[in-house]
Amino acid sequence: MSEKRPKVSVIIPAFREEKYIGKLLENLLKLKPEPEVIVVTSGDYETARVARRYTRKVFVIDEYGISVARNYGAKKARGEILLFLDADVSLPEDSIETLVRIFQDRRVVGATCKIMPQKSSPPMRIFFMFYNLLIRLTTFFKPHSRGEFLAVRREAFFEVGGFNEEIRCIEDHDLAIRLSRFGVFKFIKDLTVYESMRRFRRLGFMKVIKSWVINYCTYIVNGRPLYNQWRPVR
Repeated sequence: MSEKRPKVSVIIPAFREEKYIGKLLENLLKLKPEPEVIVVTSGDYETARVARRYTRKVFVIDEYGISVARNYGAKKARGEILLFLDADVSLPEDSIETLVRIFQDRRVVGATCKIMPQKSSPPMRIFFMFYNLLIRLTTFFKPHSRGEFLAVRREAFFEVGGFNEEIRCIEDHDLAIRLSRFGVFKFIKDLTVYESMRRFRRLGFMKVIKSWVINYCTYIVNGRPLYNQWRPVR
């Protein structure tokens, strides 16, 4: 008897994430229905070693780049829905169930959700509430998504050519825009994913926001971000 095809494949690009990825993978093991979990890392054997405690589908590749890693994972995935996550997020127990329900609508080709900070100050939470509202509103004309949580219908992902491997920043937003030309890109208002605030703590709130704004504006004007790589924060 053939193995049952998973509804959702979770794909996690990870580089030097050995301190964080175990917690996420343990979180994913508790979700129902159980997703297929794929970890792709670029030459990082320590992260791969930690990940193999939780999933057999861990791939170490020679090429660098988050888009390269995500596309590689997508080619290895068997699920009807591809869910791309960052290595330092946490999901509620009904995440997969909610995702499957959203994609029952065949018009939906992609989706994101509310992303909130873990253990942060009230001003930071207020900012993220505003940011989530902004992302929800843009869904109606030029969708935006962050890599913390980006779900894509498998057929649509390969139809648009996956992530653009020429860019390493705002590649998630680029994919969301291209997907929206083929169907509905959904903002899941009743699902919240929590992300680590390590980048904000290390670099400072204003510096992170400034880099977001610059990359977004240059992408809109020139079709590619000004910066082509995020500064690693571990």
